[in-house]
Amino acid sequence: MGIRTGQQYLDKLNAMTPHIAIDGEVVSEKVAEHPAFRNVARQYAKLFDMQHDQRHQEALTYASPTTGDLVNASFLVPRTIEDLRHRRRATSAWAEATNGFLGRTGDYMNSALTALGTAGTWFAQADPKFAENIGNYYEWARENDMLATHTLIPPQVNRSVSGSEQLGGQLTAHIVAERDGGIVVRGARMLATIAPIADELLVFPSTVLRGTPEDAPYSFAFAIPNDTPGLRYLCRTSLYNGGSTHDEPLASRYEEMDAVAVFDDVFVPGDRIFMLGNPQLCNSFYAETGAGALMTHQVVTRTIAKSEFFLGLASELADSIGIDGFQHIQEDIAELIIDVEIGKALVRASEADAEPNEAGMMLPKWTTLNAARNWYPKVAQRFPQIIRKFSASGLMALPGEADVNGDARADIDLYLQGKTLTGPERVRLFKLAFDASISGFSGRQSLYEYFFFGDPVRMAGALVNTYDREPARARLREFLHRTD
Repeated sequence: MGIRTGQQYLDKLNAMTPHIAIDGEVVSEKVAEHPAFRNVARQYAKLFDMQHDQRHQEALTYASPTTGDLVNASFLVPRTIEDLRHRRRATSAWAEATNGFLGRTGDYMNSALTALGTAGTWFAQADPKFAENIGNYYEWARENDMLATHTLIPPQVNRSVSGSEQLGGQLTAHIVAERDGGIVVRGARMLATIAPIADELLVFPSTVLRGTPEDAPYSFAFAIPNDTPGLRYLCRTSLYNGGSTHDEPLASRYEEMDAVAVFDDVFVPGDRIFMLGNPQLCNSFYAETGAGALMTHQVVTRTIAKSEFFLGLASELADSIGIDGFQHIQEDIAELIIDVEIGKALVRASEADAEPNEAGMMLPKWTTLNAARNWYPKVAQRFPQIIRKFSASGLMALPGEADVNGDARADIDLYLQGKTLTGPERVRLFKLAFDASISGFSGRQSLYEYFFFGDPVRMAGALVNTYDREPARARLREFLHRTD
Protein backbone atom coordinates (compact mmCIF):
# COMPACT_ATOMS: atom_id res chain seq x y z
CA MET A 1 0.00 0.00 0.00
CA GLY A 2 2.66 2.56 0.96
CA ILE A 3 1.90 6.21 1.71
CA ARG A 4 -1.71 7.06 2.48
CA THR A 5 -3.65 10.14 1.45
CA GLY A 6 -5.33 12.36 3.98
CA GLN A 7 -8.74 11.06 2.95
CA GLN A 8 -7.64 7.45 3.42
CA TYR A 9 -6.47 8.34 6.90
CA LEU A 10 -9.76 10.08 7.77
CA ASP A 11 -11.82 7.22 6.33
CA LYS A 12 -9.90 4.69 8.41
CA LEU A 13 -10.33 6.83 11.52
CA ASN A 14 -14.06 7.15 10.96
CA ALA A 15 -14.40 3.38 10.43
CA MET A 16 -12.86 2.55 13.81
CA THR A 17 -14.94 1.95 16.95
CA PRO A 18 -12.86 3.11 19.94
CA HIS A 19 -14.13 3.97 23.42
CA ILE A 20 -13.28 7.65 24.02
CA ALA A 21 -14.70 9.47 27.04
CA ILE A 22 -14.70 13.26 26.83
CA ASP A 23 -16.82 15.81 28.69
CA GLY A 24 -19.44 13.28 29.77
CA GLU A 25 -19.78 11.78 26.30
CA VAL A 26 -18.54 8.49 24.88
CA VAL A 27 -17.33 8.75 21.29
CA SER A 28 -17.16 5.41 19.50
CA GLU A 29 -17.73 6.19 15.84
CA LYS A 30 -16.88 8.82 13.24
CA VAL A 31 -14.15 10.21 15.48
CA ALA A 32 -12.84 12.51 12.76
CA GLU A 33 -16.17 14.35 12.72
CA HIS A 34 -16.34 15.05 16.47
CA PRO A 35 -15.84 18.76 17.31
CA ALA A 36 -13.01 18.00 19.76
CA PHE A 37 -11.00 16.06 17.17
CA ARG A 38 -12.18 17.20 13.75
CA ASN A 39 -9.80 20.07 13.15
CA VAL A 40 -6.61 18.40 14.35
CA ALA A 41 -7.49 15.24 12.43
CA ARG A 42 -7.62 17.33 9.29
CA GLN A 43 -4.24 18.85 10.06
CA TYR A 44 -2.86 15.32 10.27
CA ALA A 45 -4.63 14.51 7.01
CA LYS A 46 -2.79 17.42 5.38
CA LEU A 47 0.50 15.86 6.48
CA PHE A 48 -0.44 12.59 4.81
CA ASP A 49 -1.35 14.53 1.66
CA MET A 50 2.03 16.26 1.65
CA GLN A 51 3.58 12.87 0.90
CA HIS A 52 1.82 12.96 -2.48
CA ASP A 53 2.74 16.57 -3.24
CA GLN A 54 5.63 16.76 -5.71
CA ARG A 55 7.04 19.71 -3.80
CA HIS A 56 7.58 17.55 -0.73
CA GLN A 57 7.57 13.94 -1.90
CA GLU A 58 11.32 13.57 -2.33
CA ALA A 59 11.96 14.74 1.23
CA LEU A 60 9.06 12.87 2.81
CA THR A 61 9.34 9.45 1.17
CA TYR A 62 11.62 6.68 -0.03
CA ALA A 63 11.11 3.38 -1.85
CA SER A 64 10.11 0.45 0.35
CA PRO A 65 12.86 -2.20 0.40
CA THR A 66 10.24 -4.94 0.15
CA THR A 67 7.61 -3.61 -2.27
CA GLY A 68 9.20 -0.64 -4.02
CA ASP A 69 6.17 1.46 -3.08
CA LEU A 70 6.80 4.91 -1.66
CA VAL A 71 6.74 4.89 2.16
CA ASN A 72 7.33 7.62 4.72
CA ALA A 73 10.98 8.58 5.23
CA SER A 74 10.60 8.32 9.01
CA PHE A 75 10.69 4.53 8.45
CA LEU A 76 14.04 4.76 6.65
CA VAL A 77 16.70 2.72 8.47
CA PRO A 78 19.69 5.07 8.44
CA ARG A 79 22.84 3.37 7.20
CA THR A 80 24.71 6.54 6.29
CA ILE A 81 24.88 10.14 7.45
CA GLU A 82 22.99 11.11 4.31
CA ASP A 83 20.17 8.82 5.44
CA LEU A 84 20.02 10.76 8.71
CA ARG A 85 19.86 13.99 6.75
CA HIS A 86 17.03 12.57 4.65
CA ARG A 87 15.14 11.75 7.83
CA ARG A 88 15.76 15.28 9.11
CA ARG A 89 14.50 16.85 5.88
CA ALA A 90 11.30 14.81 6.19
CA THR A 91 10.74 15.86 9.80
CA SER A 92 11.49 19.49 8.90
CA ALA A 93 8.90 19.44 6.13
CA TRP A 94 6.14 18.39 8.51
CA ALA A 95 7.38 20.53 11.41
CA GLU A 96 7.57 23.69 9.31
CA ALA A 97 4.10 23.02 7.91
CA THR A 98 2.73 22.94 11.47
CA ASN A 99 5.21 25.38 13.07
CA GLY A 100 6.38 22.65 15.44
CA PHE A 101 3.11 22.68 17.42
CA LEU A 102 2.14 19.09 16.62
CA GLY A 103 4.27 17.06 18.98
CA ARG A 104 3.01 13.63 17.99
CA THR A 105 3.21 13.58 14.21
CA GLY A 106 3.72 10.09 12.85
CA ASP A 107 7.46 10.47 12.41
CA TYR A 108 7.95 10.46 16.20
CA MET A 109 6.79 6.92 16.92
CA ASN A 110 7.86 5.78 13.44
CA SER A 111 11.39 6.69 14.50
CA ALA A 112 11.09 4.43 17.52
CA LEU A 113 9.72 1.55 15.45
CA THR A 114 12.50 1.96 12.89
CA ALA A 115 15.18 1.51 15.52
CA LEU A 116 13.32 -1.27 17.30
CA GLY A 117 12.71 -3.09 14.04
CA THR A 118 16.46 -3.35 13.43
CA ALA A 119 17.23 -4.47 16.98
CA GLY A 120 16.29 -8.12 16.54
CA THR A 121 19.40 -9.39 18.30
CA TRP A 122 18.60 -7.29 21.34
CA PHE A 123 14.98 -8.53 21.50
CA ALA A 124 16.13 -12.12 20.99
CA GLN A 125 17.89 -11.94 24.36
CA ALA A 126 14.43 -12.31 25.87
CA ASP A 127 12.89 -14.53 23.20
CA PRO A 128 13.54 -14.99 19.45
CA LYS A 129 9.82 -14.63 18.80
CA PHE A 130 9.93 -11.06 20.16
CA ALA A 131 12.60 -10.22 17.58
CA GLU A 132 10.38 -11.66 14.86
CA ASN A 133 7.31 -9.83 16.17
CA ILE A 134 8.91 -6.38 16.30
CA GLY A 135 10.45 -6.83 12.87
CA ASN A 136 7.12 -7.84 11.38
CA TYR A 137 5.27 -5.03 13.12
CA TYR A 138 7.75 -2.40 11.94
CA GLU A 139 7.35 -3.59 8.35
CA TRP A 140 3.55 -3.69 8.66
CA ALA A 141 3.43 -0.17 10.09
CA ARG A 142 5.75 1.07 7.34
CA GLU A 143 3.82 -0.49 4.49
CA ASN A 144 0.44 0.68 5.84
CA ASP A 145 1.56 4.18 6.87
CA MET A 146 0.19 3.78 10.37
CA LEU A 147 -0.18 6.65 12.85
CA ALA A 148 0.62 5.50 16.38
CA THR A 149 0.37 7.01 19.82
CA HIS A 150 2.08 5.54 22.86
CA THR A 151 1.79 5.39 26.62
CA LEU A 152 4.60 5.00 29.12
CA ILE A 153 4.04 5.96 32.74
CA PRO A 154 1.85 4.87 35.67
CA PRO A 155 -1.09 7.02 36.81
CA GLN A 156 -0.05 9.95 38.98
CA VAL A 157 -1.50 8.63 42.22
CA ASN A 158 1.28 8.12 44.74
CA ARG A 159 4.72 8.82 43.36
CA SER A 160 6.38 7.94 46.66
CA VAL A 161 6.01 4.26 45.81
CA SER A 162 6.48 2.24 42.64
CA GLY A 163 3.62 1.33 40.35
CA SER A 164 3.63 -2.22 41.65
CA GLU A 165 2.81 -0.89 45.14
CA GLN A 166 -0.07 1.46 44.29
CA LEU A 167 -3.37 0.04 45.55
CA GLY A 168 -1.80 -3.37 45.83
CA GLY A 169 -0.43 -3.07 42.31
CA GLN A 170 -3.88 -2.79 40.72
CA LEU A 171 -3.70 0.77 39.36
CA THR A 172 -0.83 0.55 36.90
CA ALA A 173 -1.35 -1.47 33.71
CA HIS A 174 -0.10 -4.98 34.39
CA ILE A 175 -0.42 -8.53 33.16
CA VAL A 176 -3.18 -10.44 34.94
CA ALA A 177 -3.07 -13.59 32.83
CA GLU A 178 -0.88 -15.34 30.29
CA ARG A 179 -2.57 -17.87 28.11
CA ASP A 180 -2.12 -19.58 24.80
CA GLY A 181 -2.15 -16.96 22.11
CA GLY A 182 -1.48 -13.87 24.22
CA ILE A 183 -1.77 -11.95 27.48
CA VAL A 184 -4.49 -10.09 29.38
CA VAL A 185 -3.72 -6.56 30.65
CA ARG A 186 -5.56 -4.59 33.33
CA GLY A 187 -4.97 -1.13 34.82
CA ALA A 188 -4.10 2.31 33.43
CA ARG A 189 -1.25 4.18 31.80
CA MET A 190 -0.49 7.83 31.05
CA LEU A 191 -0.29 9.77 28.79
CA ALA A 192 -1.51 8.98 25.30
CA THR A 193 -1.32 12.18 23.25
CA ILE A 194 -3.38 12.10 19.99
CA ALA A 195 -4.97 8.84 21.18
CA PRO A 196 -8.42 9.61 19.70
CA ILE A 197 -7.05 10.18 16.20
CA ALA A 198 -4.39 7.45 16.05
CA ASP A 199 -4.58 4.05 14.38
CA GLU A 200 -2.52 2.15 16.93
CA LEU A 201 -1.47 2.30 20.58
CA LEU A 202 2.11 1.35 21.44
CA VAL A 203 2.49 0.34 25.08
CA PHE A 204 6.19 0.59 25.82
CA PRO A 205 8.25 0.20 29.00
CA SER A 206 8.35 3.11 31.41
CA THR A 207 12.12 2.49 32.03
CA VAL A 208 11.79 3.23 35.75
CA LEU A 209 11.38 -0.38 36.85
CA ARG A 210 13.43 -1.53 39.81
CA GLY A 211 14.35 -4.84 38.24
CA THR A 212 12.85 -6.96 41.01
CA PRO A 213 10.62 -10.03 40.46
CA GLU A 214 7.66 -7.91 41.60
CA ASP A 215 8.16 -5.71 38.56
CA ALA A 216 7.79 -8.55 36.04
CA PRO A 217 3.99 -8.12 35.54
CA TYR A 218 4.61 -4.44 34.72
CA SER A 219 7.40 -5.15 32.25
CA PHE A 220 6.19 -5.45 28.67
CA ALA A 221 6.01 -3.89 25.24
CA PHE A 222 3.18 -4.46 22.80
CA ALA A 223 0.98 -2.81 20.19
CA ILE A 224 -2.79 -2.95 19.75
CA PRO A 225 -5.34 -1.27 17.47
CA ASN A 226 -6.95 1.82 18.95
CA ASP A 227 -10.36 0.19 19.07
CA THR A 228 -9.30 -3.05 20.77
CA PRO A 229 -12.10 -4.36 23.04
CA GLY A 230 -11.56 -3.35 26.66
CA LEU A 231 -9.36 -0.35 25.81
CA ARG A 232 -10.81 2.96 26.97
CA TYR A 233 -9.48 6.49 26.67
CA LEU A 234 -10.26 9.15 29.26
CA CYS A 235 -9.63 12.58 27.69
CA ARG A 236 -9.12 15.97 29.23
CA THR A 237 -11.41 18.82 28.20
CA SER A 238 -10.44 20.31 24.86
CA LEU A 239 -8.45 23.54 24.91
CA TYR A 240 -10.07 24.57 21.65
CA ASN A 241 -13.12 26.70 22.46
CA GLY A 242 -14.78 26.49 19.06
CA GLY A 243 -13.50 29.77 17.66
CA SER A 244 -12.41 30.48 14.10
CA THR A 245 -8.86 30.34 12.83
CA HIS A 246 -8.89 34.11 13.28
CA ASP A 247 -9.80 34.00 16.97
CA GLU A 248 -8.00 30.75 17.90
CA PRO A 249 -5.35 30.42 15.20
CA LEU A 250 -3.31 27.73 16.97
CA ALA A 251 -5.89 25.89 19.08
CA SER A 252 -8.29 25.62 16.13
CA ARG A 253 -5.62 23.77 14.18
CA TYR A 254 -3.18 22.07 16.53
CA GLU A 255 -5.06 21.07 19.69
CA GLU A 256 -3.67 17.56 20.22
CA MET A 257 -5.77 15.67 22.73
CA ASP A 258 -4.16 13.93 25.71
CA ALA A 259 -5.74 10.88 27.30
CA VAL A 260 -5.32 8.28 30.01
CA ALA A 261 -5.38 4.75 28.60
CA VAL A 262 -7.47 2.28 30.64
CA PHE A 263 -7.06 -1.44 30.05
CA ASP A 264 -10.10 -3.40 31.15
CA ASP A 265 -8.83 -6.97 30.68
CA VAL A 266 -7.50 -6.20 27.23
CA PHE A 267 -6.33 -9.24 25.31
CA VAL A 268 -3.04 -8.76 23.43
CA PRO A 269 -2.31 -11.39 20.76
CA GLY A 270 1.06 -13.10 20.94
CA ASP A 271 2.27 -11.71 17.61
CA ARG A 272 1.75 -8.16 18.94
CA ILE A 273 4.00 -8.71 21.99
CA PHE A 274 7.59 -7.44 21.78
CA MET A 275 8.76 -7.93 25.38
CA LEU A 276 7.38 -9.79 28.37
CA GLY A 277 8.92 -9.74 31.83
CA ASN A 278 12.64 -8.85 31.87
CA PRO A 279 12.57 -5.58 33.85
CA GLN A 280 16.29 -5.06 33.23
CA LEU A 281 15.83 -5.21 29.46
CA CYS A 282 12.79 -2.96 29.68
CA ASN A 283 14.88 -0.35 31.47
CA SER A 284 17.32 -0.25 28.54
CA PHE A 285 14.58 -0.43 25.89
CA TYR A 286 15.38 2.96 24.33
CA ALA A 287 19.09 3.28 24.98
CA GLU A 288 20.33 -0.07 23.73
CA THR A 289 18.08 -0.34 20.68
CA GLY A 290 18.81 3.16 19.35
CA ALA A 291 15.14 4.14 19.63
CA GLY A 292 15.94 6.99 22.02
CA ALA A 293 18.47 8.50 19.62
CA LEU A 294 16.20 8.42 16.55
CA MET A 295 13.22 9.74 18.52
CA THR A 296 15.28 12.60 19.95
CA HIS A 297 16.67 13.41 16.50
CA GLN A 298 13.07 13.89 15.36
CA VAL A 299 12.15 15.97 18.42
CA VAL A 300 15.11 18.33 18.17
CA THR A 301 14.36 18.86 14.48
CA ARG A 302 10.73 19.65 15.26
CA THR A 303 11.61 22.11 18.00
CA ILE A 304 13.82 24.08 15.61
CA ALA A 305 10.70 24.85 13.58
CA LYS A 306 8.90 25.90 16.75
CA SER A 307 11.78 28.16 17.78
CA GLU A 308 11.70 29.76 14.34
CA PHE A 309 7.96 30.36 14.73
CA PHE A 310 8.51 32.31 17.95
CA LEU A 311 11.39 34.25 16.40
CA GLY A 312 9.12 35.22 13.51
CA LEU A 313 6.22 36.10 15.78
CA ALA A 314 8.34 38.24 18.11
CA SER A 315 9.88 40.04 15.15
CA GLU A 316 6.48 40.77 13.57
CA LEU A 317 5.09 42.03 16.87
CA ALA A 318 8.04 44.32 17.45
CA ASP A 319 7.81 45.79 13.98
CA SER A 320 4.03 46.18 14.09
CA ILE A 321 4.01 48.57 17.06
CA GLY A 322 7.42 50.20 16.55
CA ILE A 323 9.36 48.70 19.44
CA ASP A 324 11.96 46.94 17.28
CA GLY A 325 14.52 49.68 17.79
CA PHE A 326 14.64 49.44 21.59
CA GLN A 327 17.69 47.65 22.93
CA HIS A 328 15.86 45.53 25.51
CA ILE A 329 13.59 44.28 22.71
CA GLN A 330 16.57 43.53 20.49
CA GLU A 331 18.17 41.63 23.36
CA ASP A 332 15.15 39.30 23.51
CA ILE A 333 15.07 38.86 19.73
CA ALA A 334 18.78 38.04 19.86
CA GLU A 335 17.99 35.39 22.48
CA LEU A 336 15.50 33.78 20.09
CA ILE A 337 18.00 33.90 17.23
CA ILE A 338 20.58 32.19 19.42
CA ASP A 339 18.09 29.48 20.39
CA VAL A 340 17.30 28.79 16.74
CA GLU A 341 20.95 28.54 15.81
CA ILE A 342 21.87 26.38 18.81
CA GLY A 343 19.11 23.95 17.87
CA LYS A 344 20.33 23.76 14.28
CA ALA A 345 23.94 23.32 15.39
CA LEU A 346 23.12 20.53 17.83
CA VAL A 347 21.10 18.46 15.38
CA ARG A 348 23.71 18.85 12.63
CA ALA A 349 26.55 18.06 15.03
CA SER A 350 24.73 14.90 16.09
CA GLU A 351 24.64 13.85 12.44
CA ALA A 352 28.24 14.81 11.69
CA ASP A 353 29.47 12.67 14.60
CA ALA A 354 27.07 9.79 13.93
CA GLU A 355 28.32 6.22 14.21
CA PRO A 356 26.78 2.84 13.37
CA ASN A 357 25.52 0.69 16.22
CA GLU A 358 25.90 -3.08 16.48
CA ALA A 359 22.95 -3.59 14.14
CA GLY A 360 24.60 -1.41 11.48
CA MET A 361 22.16 1.47 11.98
CA MET A 362 23.74 4.91 11.76
CA LEU A 363 22.83 6.69 14.98
CA PRO A 364 23.20 10.42 15.61
CA LYS A 365 25.60 11.13 18.48
CA TRP A 366 23.66 10.56 21.65
CA THR A 367 25.58 12.87 23.98
CA THR A 368 24.85 15.80 21.66
CA LEU A 369 21.17 14.97 21.42
CA ASN A 370 21.01 14.38 25.16
CA ALA A 371 22.38 17.88 25.70
CA ALA A 372 19.73 19.23 23.33
CA ARG A 373 16.87 17.48 25.08
CA ASN A 374 18.03 18.80 28.45
CA TRP A 375 18.51 22.33 27.09
CA TYR A 376 15.38 22.96 25.00
CA PRO A 377 12.58 22.30 27.55
CA LYS A 378 13.95 25.08 29.73
CA VAL A 379 14.72 27.70 27.09
CA ALA A 380 11.32 27.07 25.50
CA GLN A 381 9.68 28.43 28.64
CA ARG A 382 11.07 31.82 27.66
CA PHE A 383 9.27 31.93 24.33
CA PRO A 384 5.76 32.79 25.61
CA GLN A 385 7.30 35.12 28.20
CA ILE A 386 8.94 37.14 25.42
CA ILE A 387 5.69 37.28 23.45
CA ARG A 388 3.80 38.51 26.53
CA LYS A 389 6.48 41.15 27.15
CA PHE A 390 6.32 42.45 23.58
CA SER A 391 2.51 42.41 23.42
CA ALA A 392 1.72 43.62 26.96
CA SER A 393 -1.78 45.12 27.23
CA GLY A 394 -2.28 44.48 23.52
CA LEU A 395 -3.14 40.89 24.44
CA MET A 396 -6.12 42.16 26.44
CA ALA A 397 -7.43 44.59 23.82
CA LEU A 398 -8.53 42.10 21.21
CA PRO A 399 -12.03 42.17 19.74
CA GLY A 400 -13.15 39.02 17.98
CA GLU A 401 -13.56 38.30 14.30
CA ALA A 402 -17.28 39.11 14.48
CA ASP A 403 -16.46 42.66 15.59
CA VAL A 404 -13.72 43.03 12.99
CA ASN A 405 -16.31 42.25 10.33
CA GLY A 406 -19.20 44.02 12.06
CA ASP A 407 -20.35 47.41 13.30
CA ALA A 408 -17.17 47.97 15.33
CA ARG A 409 -14.97 47.92 12.23
CA ALA A 410 -14.54 51.70 12.04
CA ASP A 411 -13.29 51.86 15.63
CA ILE A 412 -10.94 48.95 15.01
CA ASP A 413 -9.60 50.62 11.87
CA LEU A 414 -8.87 53.83 13.76
CA TYR A 415 -7.89 52.83 17.29
CA LEU A 416 -6.32 49.38 16.91
CA GLN A 417 -4.04 50.01 13.97
CA GLY A 418 -0.30 49.47 14.33
CA LYS A 419 2.74 51.25 12.99
CA THR A 420 2.87 48.96 9.96
CA LEU A 421 -0.53 47.20 10.08
CA THR A 422 -4.17 48.13 9.66
CA GLY A 423 -6.47 47.60 12.63
CA PRO A 424 -7.80 44.22 11.40
CA GLU A 425 -4.28 43.06 10.54
CA ARG A 426 -2.97 44.00 13.96
CA VAL A 427 -5.87 42.26 15.71
CA ARG A 428 -5.19 39.10 13.74
CA LEU A 429 -1.47 39.17 14.59
CA PHE A 430 -2.15 39.76 18.28
CA LYS A 431 -4.74 36.97 18.32
CA LEU A 432 -1.91 34.68 17.24
CA ALA A 433 0.31 36.12 19.98
CA PHE A 434 -2.47 35.47 22.52
CA ASP A 435 -2.85 31.84 21.46
CA ALA A 436 0.93 31.38 21.57
CA SER A 437 1.51 32.94 24.98
CA ILE A 438 -1.50 33.30 27.27
CA SER A 439 -4.31 30.97 26.20
CA GLY A 440 -5.05 27.54 27.65
CA PHE A 441 -3.57 26.08 24.49
CA SER A 442 -0.28 27.90 25.06
CA GLY A 443 -0.17 26.79 28.68
CA ARG A 444 -0.49 23.16 27.68
CA GLN A 445 2.23 23.64 25.07
CA SER A 446 4.65 24.99 27.69
CA LEU A 447 3.90 22.12 30.06
CA TYR A 448 4.18 19.60 27.24
CA GLU A 449 7.59 20.79 26.14
CA TYR A 450 8.92 21.08 29.70
CA PHE A 451 8.08 17.49 30.58
CA PHE A 452 8.39 16.02 27.08
CA PHE A 453 11.16 13.60 28.03
CA GLY A 454 10.26 13.39 31.71
CA ASP A 455 11.21 15.23 34.87
CA PRO A 456 14.00 17.69 33.93
CA VAL A 457 15.69 17.14 37.30
CA ARG A 458 15.83 13.38 36.80
CA MET A 459 16.99 13.90 33.23
CA ALA A 460 19.81 16.14 34.45
CA GLY A 461 20.87 13.46 36.90
CA ALA A 462 20.87 10.87 34.15
CA LEU A 463 22.97 13.18 31.97
CA VAL A 464 25.54 13.62 34.73
CA ASN A 465 25.68 9.90 35.47
CA THR A 466 26.08 8.80 31.85
CA TYR A 467 28.34 11.53 30.43
CA ASP A 468 32.04 10.69 30.25
CA ARG A 469 33.61 13.50 32.26
CA GLU A 470 36.89 11.69 32.86
CA PRO A 471 38.83 13.32 29.97
CA ALA A 472 37.98 16.77 31.31
CA ARG A 473 38.85 15.77 34.86
CA ALA A 474 42.12 14.13 33.78
CA ARG A 475 43.20 17.27 31.97
CA LEU A 476 42.43 19.32 35.07
CA ARG A 477 44.41 16.95 37.29
CA GLU A 478 47.33 17.14 34.90
CA PHE A 479 47.22 20.93 35.03
CA LEU A 480 47.16 20.91 38.83
CA HIS A 481 50.40 18.93 38.87
CA ARG A 482 52.22 21.14 36.41
CA THR A 483 55.03 23.30 37.76
CA ASP A 484 55.98 25.19 34.60
